[in-house]
Amino acid sequence: MFENLTEKLDSVFKKLRSRGRLDEENILSALKEIRMALLEADVNFRVVREFIEEIRERAVGQEVIESISPGQQVVKIVHDRLVELMGGVSSQLKFGSRIPATIMLVGLQGCGKTTTAVKLARFVASQGKRVALVSADVYRPAAREQLEVLGRQIGAGIYRPEGAADPVDICGQAVGLARRDGYEVLMVDTAGRLSIDTEMMEELKKIKAEIRPAEILFVADAMTGQDAVNVAVRFDEILGIDGVIMTKMDGDARGGAALSLKAVIGKPIKFVGVGEKIDALEVFHPERMASRILGMGDVLSLVEKAQAAMDEKETLSLQQKLRKNEFTLADFRNQLTQIRKMGPLQDLLGMIPGMNKLKALKNMTPDEGELVRVAAIIDSMTPGERENYLLIDGSRRKRIALGSGTTVQDVNRLLKNYAEMRKMMKRMIKGGMKSLRRGNFPF
Repeated sequence: MFENLTEKLDSVFKKLRSRGRLDEENILSALKEIRMALLEADVNFRVVREFIEEIRERAVGQEVIESISPGQQVVKIVHDRLVELMGGVSSQLKFGSRIPATIMLVGLQGCGKTTTAVKLARFVASQGKRVALVSADVYRPAAREQLEVLGRQIGAGIYRPEGAADPVDICGQAVGLARRDGYEVLMVDTAGRLSIDTEMMEELKKIKAEIRPAEILFVADAMTGQDAVNVAVRFDEILGIDGVIMTKMDGDARGGAALSLKAVIGKPIKFVGVGEKIDALEVFHPERMASRILGMGDVLSLVEKAQAAMDEKETLSLQQKLRKNEFTLADFRNQLTQIRKMGPLQDLLGMIPGMNKLKALKNMTPDEGELVRVAAIIDSMTPGERENYLLIDGSRRKRIALGSGTTVQDVNRLLKNYAEMRKMMKRMIKGGMKSLRRGNFPF
């Protein structure tokens, strides 16, 4: 996401940093390029105009022009303004005092409401709340069945009131059933249309009056750009929304809608969908997103993903094995499993500061299939082979390749990389211990 904008801004800031001094002409020239980059990213033109004007007022001043690193000062100003533009701080879900708290998802057809309802239910359940789901979409074929299948995957309660055909009645009965069964939160997946129409909005208003939701969240498809912003404006005018969930952010290289929404409708983006899997929903952090847009990475999100995916006891055990140089192929296999839990490799690389500037990685797409092949090769080994890779001779390599559906060359490559990794780890630990004995730290 934001790939094109990040590249263009990086080019502008590179020019600014290369100058020892900045004058008003340099800054205005850079702002012109930033303006074009934002417009090409499909950011609302009014938002761009105000954004550039505010940066100009802050940047064209003695504090910046006379500072030791004026280029860096301008980057900081742009970063801070981007954070403000996207809402300043992350916005939490409000549950209110009623039990169950109802969260109503609205939006056009095809924006991803049903999968988002399940993703959000999973997120809320991870916070320790009992969550149930109900579909008010009686129009789209198999809409309710889709919600039920996905809902069962996360262990959520599912309601489909018998004898109720009207969406308003379905939602009203579901609230009563969820209260009876002790659910704390009820996610309501509403029907969408190809475009806004009076009938749809009237139905949504009736559902709102019936269930009195703690939050109404507009689900916006990031791929539709400014159309998503315009539709959000209409939903807010007619229904009154509390926040936005942006879906398909992983497929939107421009990101203009995300930068425009808060400024245009005054409502925060609360979550972003970054993939098709049930766990591919992230809390929207304006400051972290601004850092990613400017190519600074997002280390906090990377750490959070690692903490969520990795078992603390296993991590401590791994540290001990690394110190003793006892890191086996079985341990390597476990680490691959943990990495895959963290999400797509492309997303993880994007969170590492400076990765977007490495030419070797710029146009490279990590091969997720390689992780699968490596895991298959290790799974085809005997427990003894996993513990001691030196046992694996030529005949064993052929057997492992046959069992894993790979080639002997694949097995050879894995063993070679694993041996090199062990040597590297040994050198790093040895060097670190020497530094510690000298009273220095290797990091």
